[in-house]
Amino acid sequence: MGSIRIWSLAVVAVILVVVAHQHRATNAGMWTPQPPVATAAAAVAPAAAPPASRVTGLPDFSGLVADNGAAVVNISVVEKTQKLGTTPDEGDDDSMSQFFHRFQLPSPEHMPPSRGIGSGFIITPDGYVLTNAHVVADASEVTVKLTDRREFRAKVIGVDKRSDVALIKIPATGLPAVHFGDPTRIRPGQWAIAIGSPFGFENSVTAGVISAVGRPLPDDSGSSFVTFIQTDAAVNPGNSGGPLFNLEGQVIGINSQIYSRTGGYMGMSFAIPIDIALNVKDQLMRTGKVSRSRIGVAVQDIGQQLAQTFGLATPHGALISAVEPQSPGEHAGLKPGDVITSVNGR
Repeated sequence: MGSIRIWSLAVVAVILVVVAHQHRATNAGMWTPQPPVATAAAAVAPAAAPPASRVTGLPDFSGLVADNGAAVVNISVVEKTQKLGTTPDEGDDDSMSQFFHRFQLPSPEHMPPSRGIGSGFIITPDGYVLTNAHVVADASEVTVKLTDRREFRAKVIGVDKRSDVALIKIPATGLPAVHFGDPTRIRPGQWAIAIGSPFGFENSVTAGVISAVGRPLPDDSGSSFVTFIQTDAAVNPGNSGGPLFNLEGQVIGINSQIYSRTGGYMGMSFAIPIDIALNVKDQLMRTGKVSRSRIGVAVQDIGQQLAQTFGLATPHGALISAVEPQSPGEHAGLKPGDVITSVNGR
């Protein structure tokens, strides 16, 4: 009996030990420690980097303006007085004077001279300045004002109305001058910066992008010797003749025209490529005038309909619509109806 009682107590003790061990294990599983917040946050994957083509910021033009602004000048002009002439059928000078006196109007001889403003930029340290022909063409007096407030009476070296480029000279030396870029390297979408004097506000800076290159615009004669750079940099009256810069601070054009229904800026500005302007400048500096070659033919663009008519695979080339008699074009054998697709292999 004693042995049975001892064995029973031993079995009960073993069972209690096993139950107690299982109870501790269960409680330990219920209280599993949680990771700290900082550790969980560290496991989050970093955000993906933006695509390389995305624009992440805008350029700062302040350095460009600081380096080149002093080479941009304000031009004010006094235009030549336009006298009203008479013919024998219209009456003599006395009758014309009586007309102005009767209606209390100032006579043409006593009318105040017309004034205008424009812009320009210094191209040599000894005072040569480029501007637009329409700024100084009809001026009796041209005054150039620098950013340091000095003013000089300018001499008009030459004017070329066909390209709208003029060269003037001021009596000064040691002047800041601009640097020139290559307009053949510009592409639509690149930045363009205009500096000038819109409405007389000197050294105003506007920025935009190149909208198009090689844009033809007809002049008063119905044709043009210039294919323009089109930009959306704001250009207004008074900006004419000012420089158009690229991001390297190089002049790529002369701001010349705007498309407008109101007389003010509407998002379309046109600049003369600087390579064309420099060619004109060189001739004006040498001879005071510009000479151009003449083929003696009239041409028009080839559209889709004309391309089909002439059996062209794509609409390209230029159609000769007329040939002047005894012109170089006629001597070379060109005839109306010919289509020019290349010149000297290009």
